[in-house]
Amino acid sequence: MELLRVVIQCLFLLILFSKTSLSLTPHKISRLTPFYRSILRRQYRSSSSSDRTTSATSDTQFKTYYYNQTLDHFNYGPQSYATFKHRYIVNSNFWGGAQSNSPIFAWLGAESSIDSDPLGIGFLTDNAPRFKALLVYIEHRYYGESIPFGTMEEAMDDDTTRGYFNSAQALADYAEVLLYIKKEYSAQDCPVIVFGGSYGGMLASWFRLKYPHVSLGALASSAPVLYFDDITPQNGYYSIVTKDFREVSESCYQTIKKSWSIIDKIASKPYGLSILRRKFKLCR
Repeated sequence: MELLRVVIQCLFLLILFSKTSLSLTPHKISRLTPFYRSILRRQYRSSSSSDRTTSATSDTQFKTYYYNQTLDHFNYGPQSYATFKHRYIVNSNFWGGAQSNSPIFAWLGAESSIDSDPLGIGFLTDNAPRFKALLVYIEHRYYGESIPFGTMEEAMDDDTTRGYFNSAQALADYAEVLLYIKKEYSAQDCPVIVFGGSYGGMLASWFRLKYPHVSLGALASSAPVLYFDDITPQNGYYSIVTKDFREVSESCYQTIKKSWSIIDKIASKPYGLSILRRKFKLCR
């Protein structure tokens, strides 16, 4: 129990250290897995609208648009010709214009709504003035307001509609939207650079490979592009995280390393999980 207390103190110090580190832009918290996001989504819906955070789309710099997106890019069945409203957001305040061939920076949305992305992804707005870039944020199909079949729950309940929910279709969505934007802005000669983080970073990498005629380059942040089929050591992520902890505190590193066996031992006892929940002050 004493070791658990030390672990908690070490974790608190690490969190405090990260919060007080110098940064020009807020830290962006990694996205949750779909399972935990579904829990948060239910909690979000049950909360009052007055408690919700104001969306970045209310900022006058960001304009919201909807593109009539193709449901199925690869087949020719009757349902393939259906369309849905695909949301994207544009910020043209920094753009140098098509005549100067100023670039288009496109954020490829991942497994969440893009409501907070325009202000949350500070990297794009920080660099847009320097490059005089047009900023575009494209929502991933089946998230936010870009759901073809009413709600995510309705779409997931049907085998047929669930089949259109994949990364290949999403990449084709992005290509359609970007080609449409280049046409609308008479920006055929303006280079497109796609951006993404985590799963979105994977999409950015794949997009550059699959649609080189649309995107000149891609920047993938925290994207495990080689983390498949034992291409790289599968403990690579844990090694990096361990290195980060160790650089902050050797004592905390050693304490946390020793704690796992104790946590497992307590968890295996009757009411062990309840004990851990109280010690770590976790929710139910």
